[in-house]
Amino acid sequence: MSTLIRKTPALGVYLRLGRVSNLPTVWTNVLAGTVLGGGSAAAFQPRTALVMAAISAFYLAGMYLNDAFDRAIDARERPSRPIPAGEISAAAVFCTGFALLALGLFGLALCGAAPVLSGCALAACILLYDVWHKGNPASPLVMGVCRALVYLAAGAAAAAPQELPGAALAAAGMAVLAHVAGLTYAAKQESLDRLERLWPLAVLAIAPLAYAPAALDMLAQPGSAGMAAAMLLALLAADVLAVRLLHRRAARGDVGRAVAQLIAAISLLDGLILAVAGAPLPLLAACVAAYGATRLLQRVIPGT
Repeated sequence: MSTLIRKTPALGVYLRLGRVSNLPTVWTNVLAGTVLGGGSAAAFQPRTALVMAAISAFYLAGMYLNDAFDRAIDARERPSRPIPAGEISAAAVFCTGFALLALGLFGLALCGAAPVLSGCALAACILLYDVWHKGNPASPLVMGVCRALVYLAAGAAAAAPQELPGAALAAAGMAVLAHVAGLTYAAKQESLDRLERLWPLAVLAIAPLAYAPAALDMLAQPGSAGMAAAMLLALLAADVLAVRLLHRRAARGDVGRAVAQLIAAISLLDGLILAVAGAPLPLLAACVAAYGATRLLQRVIPGT
Protein backbone atom coordinates (compact mmCIF):
# COMPACT_ATOMS: atom_id res chain seq x y z
CA MET A 1 0.00 0.00 0.00
CA SER A 2 1.32 3.39 -0.92
CA THR A 3 2.15 5.68 1.99
CA LEU A 4 2.41 8.81 -0.14
CA ILE A 5 -0.39 11.30 0.46
CA ARG A 6 -1.11 14.10 -1.96
CA LYS A 7 -0.93 17.52 -0.32
CA THR A 8 -4.13 18.57 -2.06
CA PRO A 9 -6.38 15.63 -2.95
CA ALA A 10 -8.12 15.95 -6.29
CA LEU A 11 -11.81 16.83 -6.37
CA GLY A 12 -12.55 13.36 -7.68
CA VAL A 13 -11.25 11.87 -4.43
CA TYR A 14 -13.79 13.83 -2.40
CA LEU A 15 -16.57 12.92 -4.82
CA ARG A 16 -15.76 9.22 -4.58
CA LEU A 17 -15.46 9.35 -0.80
CA GLY A 18 -18.84 11.04 -0.57
CA ARG A 19 -20.50 8.69 -3.08
CA VAL A 20 -22.18 11.83 -4.35
CA SER A 21 -23.94 9.97 -7.14
CA ASN A 22 -26.54 8.91 -4.56
CA LEU A 23 -27.36 12.44 -3.37
CA PRO A 24 -30.54 12.75 -5.51
CA THR A 25 -32.09 10.01 -3.35
CA VAL A 26 -31.42 12.13 -0.28
CA TRP A 27 -33.15 15.11 -1.85
CA THR A 28 -36.28 13.13 -2.71
CA ASN A 29 -36.32 11.81 0.87
CA VAL A 30 -36.48 15.42 2.00
CA LEU A 31 -39.27 16.19 -0.48
CA ALA A 32 -41.33 13.24 0.75
CA GLY A 33 -40.82 14.10 4.41
CA THR A 34 -41.60 17.76 3.77
CA VAL A 35 -44.89 17.03 2.00
CA LEU A 36 -45.99 14.55 4.66
CA GLY A 37 -45.11 17.00 7.42
CA GLY A 38 -46.39 20.25 5.97
CA GLY A 39 -48.31 19.62 2.74
CA SER A 40 -47.35 19.94 -0.91
CA ALA A 41 -46.96 23.72 -0.72
CA ALA A 42 -44.17 23.31 1.83
CA ALA A 43 -41.99 21.57 -0.76
CA PHE A 44 -41.72 24.82 -2.70
CA GLN A 45 -40.63 26.95 0.29
CA PRO A 46 -37.02 28.19 0.75
CA ARG A 47 -36.75 26.25 4.01
CA THR A 48 -36.91 23.00 2.04
CA ALA A 49 -33.71 23.93 0.20
CA LEU A 50 -32.04 24.57 3.57
CA VAL A 51 -33.15 21.17 4.86
CA MET A 52 -31.87 19.52 1.66
CA ALA A 53 -28.49 21.15 2.15
CA ALA A 54 -28.34 20.12 5.81
CA ILE A 55 -29.34 16.51 5.11
CA SER A 56 -26.85 16.38 2.24
CA ALA A 57 -24.16 17.35 4.74
CA PHE A 58 -25.27 14.50 7.02
CA TYR A 59 -25.15 12.04 4.12
CA LEU A 60 -21.68 13.13 3.03
CA ALA A 61 -20.49 13.01 6.64
CA GLY A 62 -21.68 9.44 6.94
CA MET A 63 -19.89 8.43 3.77
CA TYR A 64 -16.61 10.12 4.75
CA LEU A 65 -16.62 8.70 8.26
CA ASN A 66 -17.49 5.25 6.92
CA ASP A 67 -14.29 5.22 4.88
CA ALA A 68 -12.28 6.67 7.75
CA PHE A 69 -13.39 4.07 10.27
CA ASP A 70 -13.11 1.24 7.71
CA ARG A 71 -9.63 2.16 6.48
CA ALA A 72 -7.92 -0.94 7.92
CA ILE A 73 -10.53 -3.31 6.47
CA ASP A 74 -10.48 -1.48 3.13
CA ALA A 75 -6.70 -1.89 3.00
CA ARG A 76 -7.31 -5.65 2.83
CA GLU A 77 -10.59 -5.91 0.93
CA ARG A 78 -10.83 -2.70 -1.14
CA PRO A 79 -7.30 -1.29 -1.49
CA SER A 80 -8.41 1.00 -4.30
CA ARG A 81 -10.47 3.16 -1.89
CA PRO A 82 -8.94 6.64 -1.48
CA ILE A 83 -7.46 6.23 2.02
CA PRO A 84 -5.63 2.90 1.56
CA ALA A 85 -4.62 3.99 -1.94
CA GLY A 86 -2.82 6.97 -0.40
CA GLU A 87 -4.91 9.60 -2.16
CA ILE A 88 -5.94 11.30 1.10
CA SER A 89 -5.09 10.94 4.77
CA ALA A 90 -7.44 9.39 7.30
CA ALA A 91 -7.07 12.50 9.47
CA ALA A 92 -8.32 14.73 6.65
CA VAL A 93 -11.30 12.45 6.07
CA PHE A 94 -12.16 12.36 9.79
CA CYS A 95 -11.97 16.17 10.01
CA THR A 96 -14.13 16.63 6.92
CA GLY A 97 -16.69 14.10 8.14
CA PHE A 98 -17.14 15.63 11.58
CA ALA A 99 -17.21 19.15 10.11
CA LEU A 100 -20.03 18.07 7.80
CA LEU A 101 -21.95 16.59 10.75
CA ALA A 102 -21.65 19.92 12.55
CA LEU A 103 -22.75 21.77 9.41
CA GLY A 104 -25.80 19.55 9.07
CA LEU A 105 -26.79 20.13 12.69
CA PHE A 106 -26.35 23.88 12.26
CA GLY A 107 -28.59 23.88 9.20
CA LEU A 108 -31.36 22.00 11.02
CA ALA A 109 -30.96 24.25 14.07
CA LEU A 110 -31.94 27.18 11.86
CA CYS A 111 -35.24 25.35 11.22
CA GLY A 112 -36.23 24.92 14.87
CA ALA A 113 -35.90 22.69 17.92
CA ALA A 114 -37.71 19.62 16.57
CA PRO A 115 -35.63 19.40 13.38
CA VAL A 116 -32.34 19.75 15.24
CA LEU A 117 -33.39 17.08 17.75
CA SER A 118 -34.10 14.79 14.82
CA GLY A 119 -30.70 15.76 13.48
CA CYS A 120 -29.01 14.79 16.74
CA ALA A 121 -30.66 11.38 16.54
CA LEU A 122 -29.55 11.09 12.91
CA ALA A 123 -25.97 12.02 13.78
CA ALA A 124 -25.94 9.41 16.56
CA CYS A 125 -27.22 6.70 14.20
CA ILE A 126 -24.69 7.64 11.53
CA LEU A 127 -21.84 7.34 14.03
CA LEU A 128 -23.22 4.07 15.42
CA TYR A 129 -23.33 2.57 11.94
CA ASP A 130 -19.91 3.83 10.89
CA VAL A 131 -18.19 2.71 14.09
CA TRP A 132 -19.91 -0.67 14.42
CA HIS A 133 -21.32 -2.08 11.22
CA LYS A 134 -18.76 -4.80 10.58
CA GLY A 135 -19.87 -7.91 12.43
CA ASN A 136 -23.05 -6.24 13.66
CA PRO A 137 -26.10 -8.19 12.40
CA ALA A 138 -28.37 -5.24 13.23
CA SER A 139 -26.41 -2.74 11.14
CA PRO A 140 -28.86 -2.87 8.18
CA LEU A 141 -31.61 -1.77 10.56
CA VAL A 142 -29.43 1.07 11.83
CA MET A 143 -28.88 2.28 8.28
CA GLY A 144 -32.63 2.05 7.67
CA VAL A 145 -33.28 4.16 10.75
CA CYS A 146 -30.88 6.78 9.36
CA ARG A 147 -33.04 7.20 6.25
CA ALA A 148 -36.25 7.16 8.30
CA LEU A 149 -34.86 9.99 10.42
CA VAL A 150 -34.38 12.05 7.27
CA TYR A 151 -38.15 11.91 6.78
CA LEU A 152 -38.68 12.88 10.41
CA ALA A 153 -36.28 15.83 10.25
CA ALA A 154 -37.78 17.13 7.00
CA GLY A 155 -41.32 16.64 8.28
CA ALA A 156 -40.52 18.41 11.53
CA ALA A 157 -39.04 21.36 9.64
CA ALA A 158 -42.19 21.69 7.53
CA ALA A 159 -44.77 21.09 10.27
CA ALA A 160 -46.42 23.76 12.36
CA PRO A 161 -44.78 24.44 15.75
CA GLN A 162 -45.70 21.91 18.46
CA GLU A 163 -47.22 19.59 15.85
CA LEU A 164 -46.38 15.91 16.26
CA PRO A 165 -45.45 13.67 13.30
CA GLY A 166 -48.52 12.12 11.70
CA ALA A 167 -49.29 8.51 10.88
CA ALA A 168 -48.44 9.04 7.20
CA LEU A 169 -44.95 10.25 8.09
CA ALA A 170 -44.42 7.33 10.46
CA ALA A 171 -45.60 4.84 7.82
CA ALA A 172 -43.28 6.34 5.22
CA GLY A 173 -40.40 6.11 7.67
CA MET A 174 -41.07 2.42 8.23
CA ALA A 175 -41.27 1.83 4.47
CA VAL A 176 -37.93 3.46 3.71
CA LEU A 177 -36.40 1.73 6.74
CA ALA A 178 -37.37 -1.67 5.32
CA HIS A 179 -36.11 -0.86 1.82
CA VAL A 180 -32.77 0.48 3.03
CA ALA A 181 -32.30 -2.40 5.47
CA GLY A 182 -32.71 -4.82 2.58
CA LEU A 183 -30.22 -3.11 0.31
CA THR A 184 -27.74 -2.66 3.17
CA TYR A 185 -27.87 -6.39 3.87
CA ALA A 186 -26.80 -6.99 0.27
CA ALA A 187 -24.20 -4.20 0.37
CA LYS A 188 -22.48 -5.73 3.41
CA GLN A 189 -21.42 -8.65 1.19
CA GLU A 190 -20.45 -6.66 -1.89
CA SER A 191 -16.72 -7.09 -1.29
CA LEU A 192 -17.22 -10.87 -1.42
CA ASP A 193 -19.38 -10.55 -4.55
CA ARG A 194 -21.79 -13.11 -3.15
CA LEU A 195 -24.95 -13.33 -1.07
CA GLU A 196 -25.18 -16.06 1.55
CA ARG A 197 -28.97 -15.95 1.94
CA LEU A 198 -31.67 -14.35 -0.16
CA TRP A 199 -34.54 -14.51 2.33
CA PRO A 200 -33.57 -11.32 4.25
CA LEU A 201 -34.25 -9.45 1.00
CA ALA A 202 -37.95 -10.16 1.60
CA VAL A 203 -38.04 -6.89 3.55
CA LEU A 204 -37.85 -5.12 0.18
CA ALA A 205 -41.46 -6.20 -0.38
CA ILE A 206 -42.72 -4.35 2.70
CA ALA A 207 -42.89 -0.89 1.09
CA PRO A 208 -44.68 -1.94 -2.13
CA LEU A 209 -47.13 -4.11 -0.17
CA ALA A 210 -47.83 -1.31 2.30
CA TYR A 211 -48.68 1.23 -0.41
CA ALA A 212 -50.25 -1.08 -3.01
CA PRO A 213 -53.81 -0.92 -1.57
CA ALA A 214 -53.86 2.89 -1.57
CA ALA A 215 -52.27 3.09 -5.02
CA LEU A 216 -54.78 0.66 -6.54
CA ASP A 217 -57.68 2.37 -4.78
CA MET A 218 -56.62 5.71 -6.29
CA LEU A 219 -56.51 4.04 -9.70
CA ALA A 220 -60.18 3.12 -9.34
CA GLN A 221 -61.23 6.67 -8.45
CA PRO A 222 -62.93 8.75 -11.16
CA GLY A 223 -60.55 11.15 -12.85
CA SER A 224 -57.46 9.49 -11.40
CA ALA A 225 -54.34 9.80 -13.54
CA GLY A 226 -53.01 6.56 -12.08
CA MET A 227 -49.74 8.13 -10.98
CA ALA A 228 -49.62 6.19 -7.71
CA ALA A 229 -50.06 2.89 -9.57
CA ALA A 230 -47.40 3.92 -12.08
CA MET A 231 -44.94 4.72 -9.29
CA LEU A 232 -45.76 1.39 -7.64
CA LEU A 233 -45.00 -0.48 -10.86
CA ALA A 234 -41.76 1.45 -11.35
CA LEU A 235 -40.60 0.60 -7.83
CA LEU A 236 -41.53 -3.06 -8.25
CA ALA A 237 -39.67 -3.25 -11.57
CA ALA A 238 -36.52 -1.70 -10.09
CA ASP A 239 -36.59 -4.02 -7.08
CA VAL A 240 -37.23 -7.13 -9.18
CA LEU A 241 -34.34 -6.31 -11.52
CA ALA A 242 -32.02 -5.88 -8.54
CA VAL A 243 -33.11 -9.09 -6.81
CA ARG A 244 -32.73 -10.96 -10.11
CA LEU A 245 -29.13 -9.77 -10.31
CA LEU A 246 -28.53 -10.87 -6.73
CA HIS A 247 -30.08 -14.26 -7.37
CA ARG A 248 -28.24 -15.04 -10.62
CA ARG A 249 -24.88 -13.32 -10.03
CA ALA A 250 -23.94 -14.30 -13.58
CA ALA A 251 -21.02 -11.87 -13.72
CA ARG A 252 -18.51 -10.48 -11.26
CA GLY A 253 -19.78 -7.25 -9.74
CA ASP A 254 -23.48 -8.14 -9.97
CA VAL A 255 -23.93 -7.65 -6.22
CA GLY A 256 -22.59 -4.10 -6.48
CA ARG A 257 -24.75 -3.37 -9.50
CA ALA A 258 -27.84 -4.64 -7.69
CA VAL A 259 -27.09 -2.54 -4.62
CA ALA A 260 -26.63 0.58 -6.77
CA GLN A 261 -29.99 -0.10 -8.41
CA LEU A 262 -31.71 -0.48 -5.02
CA ILE A 263 -30.16 2.77 -3.80
CA ALA A 264 -31.50 4.64 -6.83
CA ALA A 265 -34.90 3.02 -6.30
CA ILE A 266 -35.23 4.95 -3.03
CA SER A 267 -36.35 7.90 -5.17
CA LEU A 268 -39.05 5.74 -6.77
CA LEU A 269 -40.26 4.81 -3.28
CA ASP A 270 -40.37 8.52 -2.47
CA GLY A 271 -42.40 9.05 -5.64
CA LEU A 272 -44.86 6.35 -4.59
CA ILE A 273 -45.24 7.89 -1.15
CA LEU A 274 -45.79 11.33 -2.65
CA ALA A 275 -48.30 10.02 -5.19
CA VAL A 276 -50.35 8.33 -2.48
CA ALA A 277 -50.23 11.59 -0.51
CA GLY A 278 -51.72 13.41 -3.51
CA ALA A 279 -48.63 15.46 -4.31
CA PRO A 280 -48.63 17.43 -7.59
CA LEU A 281 -47.10 16.02 -10.76
CA PRO A 282 -43.90 18.16 -10.66
CA LEU A 283 -42.86 16.49 -7.40
CA LEU A 284 -43.50 13.03 -8.81
CA ALA A 285 -41.52 13.95 -11.93
CA ALA A 286 -38.68 15.11 -9.68
CA CYS A 287 -38.54 11.67 -8.07
CA VAL A 288 -38.41 9.90 -11.43
CA ALA A 289 -35.72 12.34 -12.60
CA ALA A 290 -33.76 11.72 -9.40
CA TYR A 291 -33.83 7.98 -10.05
CA GLY A 292 -32.52 8.52 -13.58
CA ALA A 293 -29.90 11.02 -12.42
CA THR A 294 -28.65 8.64 -9.74
CA ARG A 295 -28.30 5.78 -12.21
CA LEU A 296 -26.42 8.00 -14.66
CA LEU A 297 -24.12 9.46 -12.01
CA GLN A 298 -23.35 6.00 -10.65
CA ARG A 299 -21.68 5.25 -13.98
CA VAL A 300 -19.18 8.03 -13.30
CA ILE A 301 -18.90 7.95 -9.50
CA PRO A 302 -19.51 4.55 -7.89
CA GLY A 303 -22.47 4.61 -5.52
CA THR A 304 -21.16 1.82 -3.30
